[in-house]
Amino acid sequence: MNTLRRNVLVVDDEEVVRVSFSRSLEGARCDVQAVPDGSEALRAMERNAFDVVMLDLRMPGMDGMTVLRTIKEKWPESEVVVVTGYPSIESAKEAIRLGASNYLAKPVGPEELIKAACSAILHKEWTLHRGVPDPVRAGHCENLPRGERSRCAA
Repeated sequence: MNTLRRNVLVVDDEEVVRVSFSRSLEGARCDVQAVPDGSEALRAMERNAFDVVMLDLRMPGMDGMTVLRTIKEKWPESEVVVVTGYPSIESAKEAIRLGASNYLAKPVGPEELIKAACSAILHKEWTLHRGVPDPVRAGHCENLPRGERSRCAA
């Protein structure tokens, strides 16, 4: 990630997950807001622009797929990373089809979480053409799509 602080929303019904994810992401120079459910997530999205949403799938009330669908319809510039304790091929396919940039199975360690957030931010910047420096020169080769990683070998 570059020196700009990024806004990340953590959505998970488990407090220990929200606290853990928040601490890890704050240590990676992200401004983090954490909420316990989908309704709170959508209210937070109405108030603030988030670069990345780290989204649990199974929560009381509104489920994560509904939240993902709504976020991508209303705020398509926000990247969503699904983080679930109940992974399945079917839910992974559905999440990616709905626009999630990544799908992680819990438990997720701090390094994996930060890497997923950085990758999502990099994807957002490439998509929005924000004048991001060449990732090879910026030292972000691990975040390049597989087909472009050969540029790093040179």
